[in-house]
Amino acid sequence: MTKASKFFAVLMASGLTVGCASKSDISNLQSQVDGLKAEINSVKGSADEALSAAQSAEAKAASAESAARRAAAAAEDVSSKLDRMFKKSMMK
Repeated sequence: MTKASKFFAVLMASGLTVGCASKSDISNLQSQVDGLKAEINSVKGSADEALSAAQSAEAKAASAESAARRAAAAAEDVSSKLDRMFKKSMMK
């Protein structure tokens, strides 16, 4: 019985020590979690800004592509007119 009571006393002492240490560990982990949450919010903000910039760039690229198509169509029209004028002048 004496061995059992000594073992129980050692077990209780270590349990109390671990219990106190785990409370400080929990508060330490909570502060780390709070820090990570703040960092995640910062990263999310940066990602949202990058997405907005990418969408803006995509819209500008689409606008530039549309302008390039209109310019190509106008150039084709001018080229066609010049060809007709050249052919007409050659016929005279």
